[in-house]
Amino acid sequence: MPKAASLSYGSAAILHAVASGSRFGFDIMDVTGLTSGTVYPALDRLESAGYLKSTWEDTAAAHAEGRPARRYFTLTASGATALRAALAKAG
Repeated sequence: MPKAASLSYGSAAILHAVASGSRFGFDIMDVTGLTSGTVYPALDRLESAGYLKSTWEDTAAAHAEGRPARRYFTLTASGATALRAALAKAG
């Protein structure tokens, strides 16, 4: 099995935010203090790496609340392993 790449501070912070219950972009930005220009590309990279998976909420339900549909992220088993490794390295 190849060694996992080290996570940047921003990627580790995003994984930690998702693991702690922040599931969509604006929530993750609020918790981490990172900008949208950092968070959204990182979410796509983390999903491509298999650390996160995403689903879109029902569009009709979101529009009934007067907002666009949200893309919700969850941590995968690989993401949890990468986060634990990053936290162990930092601590």
